[in-house]
Amino acid sequence: MTNRKQITFEIIIVFALSLGASAVYSIVSLIAKLTAEAGLAGQTTLINGAMAQREWLDFTYQILSIAFGLAPVALALYLLWQSVGRPFEAIGLQLANPGFWIWRGFALAAVIGIPGLALYVGSRLLGISSKIVPADLNEYWWTIPILLLAAVKASLLEEVLVIGYLFDRLQRLGIKSNGQILISAALRGSYHLYQGFGGFIGNFVMGLVFGWAYKKWGRVMPLVLAHFILDAVSFVGYSLIGNSLPLP
Repeated sequence: MTNRKQITFEIIIVFALSLGASAVYSIVSLIAKLTAEAGLAGQTTLINGAMAQREWLDFTYQILSIAFGLAPVALALYLLWQSVGRPFEAIGLQLANPGFWIWRGFALAAVIGIPGLALYVGSRLLGISSKIVPADLNEYWWTIPILLLAAVKASLLEEVLVIGYLFDRLQRLGIKSNGQILISAALRGSYHLYQGFGGFIGNFVMGLVFGWAYKKWGRVMPLVLAHFILDAVSFVGYSLIGNSLPLP
């Protein structure tokens, strides 16, 4: 694929079907919260809430949401396969050599996660983020497994699309490494704007770190693991300790 217009249109289509659409909805959500009577600080954001009142129906919707949410990942890998062949090898989405990616994944999670929690607390105290309301872990026996599967989906979706796929396409457009990292980080931050400005800042910084790591290591697998750890802690851990945080 050498035509710049083709590449540009392909990027637009892929992200219009996935995280680009999420970014637009997040911007609208942020505007709605900023213009509400209670203001941004007085708003709440529900993460991974119930999708139906009946248990079997909620479970079905949750499974379908996770399964179809991975469709853009399959699309990105298919497009990479068409252009470069061996897409898993091309972006380093492989389980081989676990000693390489496991410790790097945990290290990245620690580098991002600990300051990220402090940023959320600070953002809430400054009134620039909405209050995150996590899922109720005691609602059903399958809640925690579903939350962990949701973390798997989010980590694959974001790292394959926003790092592996996007970096390849931006490079084909002639954009240098620093530009690729900045564009990717800005996109990552934009689809977290529904949380408020703190969510944007935290995820923008995360995007810079993850982009640098991908350029250095050439593999998305450490990033996928780190993202999974962060989301698993956020989805499950925050449900356990969130109410004990000293926040308004």
